[in-house]
Amino acid sequence: MDTNALMMPVELNVRVFDELDRLLAADADLVVPTAVLDELEKLSAGSGTEGVAASVGADLATRCRAVETEESYADDAVVELAESGEADYVVTNDKPLRDRVLDCGIPVVGIRGHATLAITEP
Repeated sequence: MDTNALMMPVELNVRVFDELDRLLAADADLVVPTAVLDELEKLSAGSGTEGVAASVGADLATRCRAVETEESYADDAVVELAESGEADYVVTNDKPLRDRVLDCGIPVVGIRGHATLAITEP
């Protein structure tokens, strides 16, 4: 899961974990790179909707398994996990990141319509 996926509940009114349960197995092993956790922490110090969304995202991230990566930039860390085979899917609403992950041959879960997630195959 990337940063904006964890911020979707506030920014896009998406029940991201309910949607993931619908699309994937309810017992899916959800992982988040520690670089994403660091980014959420920095963003949560801000004000406004983004700060609130990042704070909620950081709380939601506790439902995922934190994974160390070589990369310190969040998007690069997500791609590293995709390339390494650690991720069967990547959850993101970031178009450039989505394209990078699809180029790795990994399906992407992202927003479709109003408050609904769908899988895009490579």
